Amino acid sequence: MAAPRTKITTDKIFDGLAQKFRNNVYGTNKGWLRQHILSQDLQRIPFIADQKSCQVLDVGGGLGQMSDWFAQQGHQVVFTEPATDMRAEAINLFTAQQNSYAAPVQVYNYRLQQLEAHLSPANIVVCHAVLEWLHEPQAALPILANMMQPEGWLSLMFFNEHGLRFSNIVKGNYDKALRDTLDGTGQRLRLTPISPQDPETVLSGLKAQGLEIVSVAGIRIFNDYLRDKTPSEADLEKVQALEWRYCHQEPYWRLGRYIHVIARKPAA
Repeated sequence: MAAPRTKITTDKIFDGLAQKFRNNVYGTNKGWLRQHILSQDLQRIPFIADQKSCQVLDVGGGLGQMSDWFAQQGHQVVFTEPATDMRAEAINLFTAQQNSYAAPVQVYNYRLQQLEAHLSPANIVVCHAVLEWLHEPQAALPILANMMQPEGWLSLMFFNEHGLRFSNIVKGNYDKALRDTLDGTGQRLRLTPISPQDPETVLSGLKAQGLEIVSVAGIRIFNDYLRDKTPSEADLEKVQALEWRYCHQEPYWRLGRYIHVIARKPAA
């Protein structure tokens, strides 16, 4: 019999985990692939495709990679991150890159639940890899919708429970999969999310806020299952091309480790 699981009943904030994220996520092929697919997918947003400067709110922006990406394209970026060491690393990144920005990145330590009280709605709201670390992820959707200006855009990426289940079965974690205890407990320094999300539940929640779903993509559909764990640069580029080719197609997108949704808010 499995030992009882004790799971946190609050949001998971990543104080003390900046280096682990940098090494295990951003400093790997999977981090490069994620950023590459996201940057391509975001071209669906007219402000980005047309290179028209706008206001961007990056919610739970981690080490600052997405805020840096937006700022380098001339956008006015507000970055929020409650984890102290991750926010400090992001500030270092923004300082190093500031000469390539049209405007400095504004940095705040607000949690998602504090946004409406302190910040103004933006043209583009970015919320990547945050929902799955919240105790009540569905409660975040109205807040994100309220932080979008009329005719604004949402880039929402979250950890996919179906991809997590598939990965565990492929890796041989059969008992864990049979018990359906795939979510993390938030108690240790592990990066298994406490609230992996069912894509249909998230999409229904966004529609309930009056948002139009423009695009749904799977991120890292194939990469995690490669037999060659250290592919050559040429092979990695081929994997990236295949990931992009199939990321919006059924049934492939449903098995992505992450799901990226682009949604639009109607005019007032």
